Amino acid sequence: MEKKSRGAILITGGAGYIGSHLALKLVAEKYRAVLIDNFSNSKPEVIQSIRALTRQDTPIWEGDVRDQSLLEDCIRRYEIESVFHLAGMKSVSESVSNPTEYYDNNVIGALCVIKAMQTVGIKKILFSSSATVYGQPLSLPITEAHPATRAESPYGKTKQIIESMLADLAVSEASWEIAVLRYFNPVGAHPSGKLGEDPFGLPGNLLPIVVGAARGALPEVIVYGNDYDTSDGTGVRDYVHVMDLVAGHLAAHEFVSQHGGIHHWNLGTGTGHSVLEVINTFETATGVTVPWRFGPRRSGDVATSYADPSKAAKELDWRADKDLKDMVLDSWRWQVREQD
Repeated sequence: MEKKSRGAILITGGAGYIGSHLALKLVAEKYRAVLIDNFSNSKPEVIQSIRALTRQDTPIWEGDVRDQSLLEDCIRRYEIESVFHLAGMKSVSESVSNPTEYYDNNVIGALCVIKAMQTVGIKKILFSSSATVYGQPLSLPITEAHPATRAESPYGKTKQIIESMLADLAVSEASWEIAVLRYFNPVGAHPSGKLGEDPFGLPGNLLPIVVGAARGALPEVIVYGNDYDTSDGTGVRDYVHVMDLVAGHLAAHEFVSQHGGIHHWNLGTGTGHSVLEVINTFETATGVTVPWRFGPRRSGDVATSYADPSKAAKELDWRADKDLKDMVLDSWRWQVREQD
């Protein structure tokens, strides 16, 4: 039976890595996806890929989420019912060297989104948060009930501030429906090989760097730190496939639509992989050698972080299906296609 058409959802940062994959998922589920992006770290060509894959003329507004009047116009024009707020700067290391830009972009941007929604009168929002809100983990795996600690980077602090704003909003107006999704480490690409992570300049995340070094676009992978208290001395993270991640958004959207209030979920696999394990898995899966070397630790990094995703499994019936091999192969397929 064909699915019925659903309402319109605005994706801020819709041309970005996760936003573009989310647009595909929303269209597949018969939602009307409307995108806004300032293209500061994404490319207009992404929109053509989305339209080609969905065979729909997905609307895109070029603009900054700190432009509240633009947001209000967009929400009214497309009769937006929900906002998936993904727009923001996302590099831990860059935030350490340029904190004011991160507070301006991320915190002020989120505030403008909330104020635009209040002005127009819609009260359903999903916020793209991060595992960095947990800071240095006090216990593993990390549950949503992990005690609040100081984030290790300005990036993580911006996410903590926005989460606090949303919590205060939920207290002040009980009619809000709010989902806070704490991503662990999104990787991978669309299985078609026609959409993936494509930032400007040097990538800030591990797997795109591994892929870039493997295909010769980057000289090598620098493994930051080899003296962490982990199995091989390198940092351990919970990597989650982007297609699993976007499925979690829709499950969370359905939940808050039915239950209201504010809710928080980890979106991760529950399994940690070290930097060297990612490199080794890539080499085994693709047969391509990756040049790498050790470098010093980076400010803002934690040794180990991986999720307890059982709350999302119980409440959303959501689980990550794809493993690390799937993640590296989809990333490689995307990058090899781009090179060709």
